[in-house]
Amino acid sequence: MGPMRRALLVLIPLFLVLAVVGPVPAGPAADRTDVAGLLQGPSSQHWLGTDHLGRDILAQIIVASRLSLGSAVAATAIAAVAGIALGGASLARRVGPLFTAMLNVLVAFPSLLLAIFFAVIFGVGTRGAVLAVGLAMAPSFGRLTQTLGASVMASDYVSAARLLGLRHSRVLIGYVLPNVAGPLLLGLAFAAGNALVVMSGLSFLGLGVQPPEYDWGQLLQSGLSQIYTAPAAALGPALAIMLAGMTFSMVGEHGAEASSGVRRALRATARGDRRPVPAVPEETTVAEARGLRVAFPDAAGRPVTVVDGVDLSIGKGERVGLVGESGSGKSVTALALAGLVPHPGVVTADSLSVAKVDVLDVRRSDRDLKGRVAMVFQDPTRAMNPVLRVGTQIAEASAGRDVVEALRALKVASPALRARQYPHQLSGGTLQRAMIAMALAAEPDLLIADEPTTALDMTVQRATLRVLREAVTASGSALLFISHDIAVVSGMCERLIVMYAGGVVEDLPVRLLPGGAAHPYTAALLATLPSLDADRAAPLPVIPGSLPAAGSAGPGCAFAPRCPRATDRCLSERPPLADLSPGHRAACWHPLEGVA
Repeated sequence: MGPMRRALLVLIPLFLVLAVVGPVPAGPAADRTDVAGLLQGPSSQHWLGTDHLGRDILAQIIVASRLSLGSAVAATAIAAVAGIALGGASLARRVGPLFTAMLNVLVAFPSLLLAIFFAVIFGVGTRGAVLAVGLAMAPSFGRLTQTLGASVMASDYVSAARLLGLRHSRVLIGYVLPNVAGPLLLGLAFAAGNALVVMSGLSFLGLGVQPPEYDWGQLLQSGLSQIYTAPAAALGPALAIMLAGMTFSMVGEHGAEASSGVRRALRATARGDRRPVPAVPEETTVAEARGLRVAFPDAAGRPVTVVDGVDLSIGKGERVGLVGESGSGKSVTALALAGLVPHPGVVTADSLSVAKVDVLDVRRSDRDLKGRVAMVFQDPTRAMNPVLRVGTQIAEASAGRDVVEALRALKVASPALRARQYPHQLSGGTLQRAMIAMALAAEPDLLIADEPTTALDMTVQRATLRVLREAVTASGSALLFISHDIAVVSGMCERLIVMYAGGVVEDLPVRLLPGGAAHPYTAALLATLPSLDADRAAPLPVIPGSLPAAGSAGPGCAFAPRCPRATDRCLSERPPLADLSPGHRAACWHPLEGVA
């Protein structure tokens, strides 16, 4: 047991006894006046001396423990509630910038200065001081909540929760706060110590506790009058403030270890609020994009286009593959379809809809799009909430359907046991299947799988893909499968969309592969696939050159610098995505022979 823990075992019971029981035996001595013993120094009868009315100073310090500690805890509770609400609101998509600006202004002022300002508004006295200190400390607690929560809000499992239709308040309580409970508890303990000091400062200045009540700050102010004759009168309450503040800080250091209990309480609060997903009319087209563009600002604030003019459509129950090199814009296109492009990305399009819901109409899509799109992310360890059981997360999406059956449908071994476990207790393949089960449990119109097997070994990858294909077929959901591996996509999908440098260069049925590819880039991707009968002594085939940086492609075809068929026209004029045959389009001035 370390020295800090031993100190806590002494200090915490000491202050609890002083605050709860202490005023009973010490009250008479603290209130008894003695005109014959005014302003006495320390003695065996009065260990810290007496005040200007002859009252025992040590007894007063003991009696003041209840009001000093109680008011500090009450102010901290106000700061925590107001700060978490303020920080949580700053993480919201719509009103977030407004509350962030408010936080930026408030945190610029010291807590004591704000406390004095609020104390003047609420009036002097204990109640006014508690409100003043609580509100004065709320901005710093709000900034802590915002800073900690921002990284959680950017995680994949929060994106999945938003796709399931959870309101921001539900995401904040069930997903953000449980994952930042440890640092928040640490901040809460430090805030309590700070509240004690600020409350004492207000009382010292005459703006806090008023006679006949008294706290340590008021006792400190009174003791300063005899600091030279009887310094113990001032040192006593000062020592109490210092020790109590240190105790709160040390509690914070060890409080983070107990955050699991708070997480369980927050998870219990988060249960419920399962909104039924409204029915969507039977339609042939599930997702459609026309002229889709996504841009992000560079370091200088200039917009850089990463997805430029994408046209695609996905039919009901259709399995469509989206392939291309890393950086070609596949994942950003999928995020745009789901309405999940992170700030400060800007999405524009001639039209962008999923299940006949306009994704660009934020007010409508927030209400109607949720539950229509589900997403299976690349890394299941980041896509599942680490503080919720697997079964709890699937139940949030399943609207009451059997969680065990959902896992069993994905061929998860011992589904009842897996439902009771936490994500870190599952293997990568099992966790990915649980993620697929959670996505399909909402019965989405469109399932987006973003390289879902990249982190798995080859054997587990093949089994997971087979299960995914069977599950999607059984559910009737349309599938957008994203990968850089054209061979994997060919085995999963019916249609292939090839992207390069933020644009679609070819859209063709999988049955035309490998000999029917029209665009040289598609043919080059196929040529790089390994073959069992290839000459092992020959170097591996590669595509010469590299993908252009986002926004750096010239006016012509982006693939032209790497294309052996490129002409001057390819370098100066961008080819449109034109029909070559029914169901087959390519953006190329010189498509491969035998196709055009």
